[in-house]
Amino acid sequence: MEQNIIFKTIRLVMKKIIISILILTQSISYSQDTFSIVAVDPETGEVGAAGATCLFGQFGGIADIISSIVPGKGGVISQAYVCIPNINMTNATTLMESGYSPAQIITWLNNNDYCNAGNYQYRQYGIVDFDDSGNVRTAGFTGNLADDYKEDRQGATYSIQGNILLNQSVIDNMEYNFLNTEGSLAVKLMAAMQGANFPGADSRCLDEGTSSATAFLVVYDPEDLPNQPSLALNIGSQPPGVEPIDLLQELFNENLSVENSLVNELSLFPNPTDGIISIKSNKNYHLEIYSVDGKIILMDNGNNIDISALQNGTYFLKVTQENTNNSASFKILKKD
Repeated sequence: MEQNIIFKTIRLVMKKIIISILILTQSISYSQDTFSIVAVDPETGEVGAAGATCLFGQFGGIADIISSIVPGKGGVISQAYVCIPNINMTNATTLMESGYSPAQIITWLNNNDYCNAGNYQYRQYGIVDFDDSGNVRTAGFTGNLADDYKEDRQGATYSIQGNILLNQSVIDNMEYNFLNTEGSLAVKLMAAMQGANFPGADSRCLDEGTSSATAFLVVYDPEDLPNQPSLALNIGSQPPGVEPIDLLQELFNENLSVENSLVNELSLFPNPTDGIISIKSNKNYHLEIYSVDGKIILMDNGNNIDISALQNGTYFLKVTQENTNNSASFKILKKD
């Protein structure tokens, strides 16, 4: 009888311990992503984000933990102290899809914080989107309990944010590179990340001689499906002393070389045009025409696309090689 009571007591204690462990596991919070940028391209309708943090052990990377993109609409960064899963980011994405502006989303999040890692003053957000007329809206928030150095900074098409930074130069350098680099949104995001490529950008990695431990860069075309970006570069947690932004740049260069090879391979004519655009190539392609605000207008397969019915102006042609992920974009001019 006594043995049965003892065994029952042990089972009860073990059950409570297991339940406690599960509760603790589900409520673990992290200080995530110490510097990041989210931005849009008004001409192409692309939305992208990039960031890095000095957290070792994040072998799968942090892109999905702290960034969320609604293709053709906008993007959210949710960092500093976050819960896993990041319910605040999920709520922000839902609100964006429902038409809330970035400023309205942040107000709602601060009034309805669903993370148990302290209160909303531990959070940091950066949000950028297109309104219904294609105008860009930006907003950010940095709680006063996030770790110093901390700042969020918005421009016409971007929001840059960081916490646990060495100093203000991290934000300054990222912004300068983004604004002073010519090229696609992806190129500008990569340049922004290089602005933070110095020891201790995330101050926790200063002794390691690196900016961070893990980094990412994603870009969505307007027609991309959720969670299926046209460009997804992810550097999981690296050993101490290995610079993830250098590895991110290597991946970026490999991707760029594929795109550049397709650009060099193709020849468009005539451009400008009053009607049909043709591609001089012996391969087959999927062709898509976009307006300057990123909305898809025409699609076709083959080597020709007829834009004679479109109004005069500037458009973008995305060319994707059949049965591959190789694609390239060209600016075209329609005029009678």
